[in-house]
Amino acid sequence: MVSHMIRTGLGQKSHRFLPPESTKPCIIAGIIFTDTPGFQSKSDGDVVFHALCNAITSITGVAILSDIAVKLCTRDGITDSEVYLKEAVKTLKAIKITHVAISLEAKKPHVQEQIPEMKKKIARTLGIQPHQIGITAITGAALTDCGCGDGVSCTAIITTEEPNGPSPTLF
Repeated sequence: MVSHMIRTGLGQKSHRFLPPESTKPCIIAGIIFTDTPGFQSKSDGDVVFHALCNAITSITGVAILSDIAVKLCTRDGITDSEVYLKEAVKTLKAIKITHVAISLEAKKPHVQEQIPEMKKKIARTLGIQPHQIGITAITGAALTDCGCGDGVSCTAIITTEEPNGPSPTLF
């Protein structure tokens, strides 16, 4: 009998851009995009790291963004979403991340050239290898606010394996 459990977590996050005159940087997957204003958010607004936090929440049930990140932001002044994601990873305990899939929807910034760096940053933060991460980027054909250039939306799926986890129930 198999003695591990595979889990899949789904997370989503979207943020609107600040006005163009804003000096807050646009950060996506820990990478700064200088040609685009930052996000309307109390934190740095990194939609990839936020979506990954939400995907981990759907696996563990621990409310990362609504509980842990809010406390870190308001109590400690921490606005770096990478810190939130590292806290989320701690909640996985013995659960091992095996694959991450990320889909970005945005008219801007153009992220295609930065995908290899984004994968390296995400991999370091999650404690996995870049080849375990897939990233796609679409413009959304101007069908949504993000596709029209008002912000960025990210959907993330995390697949995990829990070694020595509960055996699946047979029906």
